Amino acid sequence: MSCASLLFGQEFSPEDIAKTKAAHGLLTMEIEVGTACNFRCKYCYVGDVGAADPGAKELSPEEIRNIVAQAQALGARKIILLGGEPMLYPFTLDLCEWIRGRGMGVEMFTNGTNLTPAMASRLFALGVHVVLKWHSSDHQIQDWLAGVPGAAAVMAEAYRNLRAAGYPSTTSKMALSTVICRQNVAELPGLWTWMRTEGIEPYFEMITPQGRARQSGPDLSPGVDEIRHLFETIREIDRVQFDRIWEAQPPLVGNACLRHAFSCLVGASGDVMPCVGVSIPVGNVRERPLADILADSEVIADLRNHEQTIQGACGSCEKAATCYGCRGAAFQMTGNYLGSDPLCWRNQADGIDCGLLPMDAARLVPHQRPARMVAALVAVAERTGTVTAAIEPDNPHCREGRMVEAAHIELMAQAAAVLHGYRCSARPDQPPQRGMLVGARNLEIHDAIRVGDRLTIHLRKQARLGTFGVVDAEVRRGETLVSKAELKTWHEE
Repeated sequence: MSCASLLFGQEFSPEDIAKTKAAHGLLTMEIEVGTACNFRCKYCYVGDVGAADPGAKELSPEEIRNIVAQAQALGARKIILLGGEPMLYPFTLDLCEWIRGRGMGVEMFTNGTNLTPAMASRLFALGVHVVLKWHSSDHQIQDWLAGVPGAAAVMAEAYRNLRAAGYPSTTSKMALSTVICRQNVAELPGLWTWMRTEGIEPYFEMITPQGRARQSGPDLSPGVDEIRHLFETIREIDRVQFDRIWEAQPPLVGNACLRHAFSCLVGASGDVMPCVGVSIPVGNVRERPLADILADSEVIADLRNHEQTIQGACGSCEKAATCYGCRGAAFQMTGNYLGSDPLCWRNQADGIDCGLLPMDAARLVPHQRPARMVAALVAVAERTGTVTAAIEPDNPHCREGRMVEAAHIELMAQAAAVLHGYRCSARPDQPPQRGMLVGARNLEIHDAIRVGDRLTIHLRKQARLGTFGVVDAEVRRGETLVSKAELKTWHEE
C-alpha cells in the first residue's frame, strides 16, 4: 500500500495549511476501509495483520461515514480510501458516492480487483481519483511483488477499463503507484516517462521497512546511493522533457511529504495514527471524537510543529522547513518518530545523528553522575515513555547496598525529566530544560532497590496545565513491580 496522497497537499495554500495546524483541523484524512486483501504484497506496510487477527472488529460503513463527517467538520476537503483492498468491500462504491455527495473529494488506492468496465465508469462519473498499483512492465515482477500469480493481469485489466471509462481527465484523475525496489529500479526512468506522456500521475516512493517489507529486507530495497541516482535521473527527465522542476528528496520522487501538517490516518479498527508509517495510535474514534483526539495528541502536535521538533540531521538540515524525510522510515528504523530519516542520502556519513533509540539520558536531563540514575530513553509513544535506569555502587541515595525509600520518587522524577527532555531538548545543540518535582502522591513500594539493579520506568502522562503536569510512573525489575506513584511536575517553557 502506498503512503502517498494524489497531490501531496499541493492543492492547499500555505495559508490554508497554517490555519489548519492552528485549529487542530484537517484538510485530508486517510481511512482504511478494511484489512481484507487478495494480494500478499512483499512491500506491504500492513503485513499479515488481517490474517493474524481475524477477530479484529473493523469499522462498519455507518461508523466510517460518521468519521468522515467528523473530518469534514474539522475542515477536511478530501478523503483517501486505503486498505487492505477497498474494492473487496461491497459498500465502497456507495461510500464514494456518499462522500462526493457531501462535496468532498475522494481518492482511492486499489490493486485493480473488481474494477470492471461498469465499475470504472461509475467511479469516473463520480469524479473519484483512482491510484492503481503498477510496479513494472514485466508481469513476472508484478506477480512476484504482489505475492500472488495473476496479479499483473488484474492490474492490466483494471488499467484498460479505467482508460476506456475516460481516465485520466481534469475531474477524474488517475495515478499509478510504484514502489522503488531492486527488481524494478532499472526500468523506472522509462516507466516514469511513459506515465507522464500518458497524462498519468506517477507515484514513485521508497519502501518503508515495516510489515512484510521488513521481512523481505535487503532482497527488496535498493541501496541509498542507487535510490539517489534514480531520483536525480528522473528529475532531469522531468526538467528536460516535461518542463517540471523539483528537488530530489526522499521518500517521494518529484514531491515532498509533509502530510502530518494537515492529515491523519484512521485505521480499520478505529485507531487514529499520524500516517501508515508512524504507526503510533493516538486515540480511537470509537472512544473519543476525532476533534478531541487531534487536539490532545502530543505526537500529532510534535509532527505539525516539525520545524521545532525534528531531531538530529533532519532537524539541522538546510531543507528542514520543506522536508523532514520520511517520518515512517524514521520511526520504523530508529524507534523515534522525531528522529532523522536513515534512508535519506544526506544522512549517510559516519557519525550522523539520526536520533536512534535507546537515547542516552545524559543528553536529555541536567542531572550529572553519580546523582543521575536514569540511563536511556528506550521507547516513546502517545503520552507514554519507557526509561531504563542503573543503580551503581557510587549512588548517593544508597545505604549499605540498598536505596533509601524516598529515592524511589527521585528515580521516577528523573525518568519523567527524560521524557520531557525528549520532546524539548533532544538536539545536541540545545541544553536540557530545567524542571522540578512539585509533589507526589499514592506512593507504593513493593520491593527494595539495590545496588546493581537494572530497572525500567514506565511513564504515562495524565494531564498538563501550562508548565505543570501529572505523570503516572511505575518502576519494574523485569516483570516485577517495584514501586509506583503519581508525580506532579513543573518544566520551564
